Amino acid sequence: MRHTDIRSIRSLLRSRDDLTAAGLRRVELDREIAGDGIWRRVRQGWYFPRTEWDSLWPESRHLVHVVALSESARRRPVFALTSAAAVHRLAVYRLLVGRVHTVHPDVDRHDGGDVIRHHAQIDDADIVEVDGLRCTSLERTVYDLARLASAEVGLVCLDTALGRVGGDPRRYDLAAADEWLAGISERVRLAGPARGVRHAAMVLEVADGRSQQPLEIVTKLQLRRLGYRQPRLQVPVPAPGGGAYWMDIGIDEADAFYECDGETKYTDEAMRSGRTLEQVLLAEKQREDWVRGTTRRRVVRGGSVHAATPEALAARLAGFGIPLPERRTGLLLPRRPLVHGQ
Repeated sequence: MRHTDIRSIRSLLRSRDDLTAAGLRRVELDREIAGDGIWRRVRQGWYFPRTEWDSLWPESRHLVHVVALSESARRRPVFALTSAAAVHRLAVYRLLVGRVHTVHPDVDRHDGGDVIRHHAQIDDADIVEVDGLRCTSLERTVYDLARLASAEVGLVCLDTALGRVGGDPRRYDLAAADEWLAGISERVRLAGPARGVRHAAMVLEVADGRSQQPLEIVTKLQLRRLGYRQPRLQVPVPAPGGGAYWMDIGIDEADAFYECDGETKYTDEAMRSGRTLEQVLLAEKQREDWVRGTTRRRVVRGGSVHAATPEALAARLAGFGIPLPERRTGLLLPRRPLVHGQ
């Protein structure tokens, strides 16, 4: 699976008129869509090569949908919520976005087909243009999702954006990240009784752009839900011969490290950097043995299934003899639908 960008999408996206002008009859096009033909319908009257579509991550598939709507709109829309997140190329955790979200100051909310039109007043400063698409700014997008999405979706978007500001987690610019995060916090403070403000404030307490991948971000969230204090992220452990091994999460209360193991770490050839699966596994074993031996800390590995719920993570930790904290300081962060109106 891979991501793509707006320009690449435009080069491949075709309208029905484009395809019929190229010699594809309407009946043939309809037959292709019904089966496994070359073209896949993105929305009414707009098509994308099926092989390209099948290779994309869900965020990029939604971006194709967003571009198709923009190309066919009579009035240039302003994309919002998860659709703006797709334009900004933010990670959207485990969410298959079926409809495009736009925002309008002069219409009531309206759900029509594959589009949700939200009524909201947006300052001009909160509208930006990205490769010809108008959407809410990065800051406004993150603020909206922190309020209206689940903690999982909101925090993944927030940490992804924050990571861009702070940069490489191993040389993280904490001052720049804190300044940017303070701007989001000020939005929340000034929002008064707006919907989701209390939820956004709790999400902000967990934010840290040093989380590198959505799996790490959600694991950190579940640890906080279980009552652990904010864990350390990307913790260096001196390596033999110099340098450092970087551990994903340090749970100091449990005297343990937690490593987030997504499947692509082992199955994606690009992520293996030319190494065989056996070489990757051997290197990981040697690394883990060294860390465990030199720090006297337990090393726990977990994947997506263990981060799916607080209970699943608690069970994983218990399997390694790690109990929950005696004094629970966890945030409320209730379970919610992945995103409002989706």
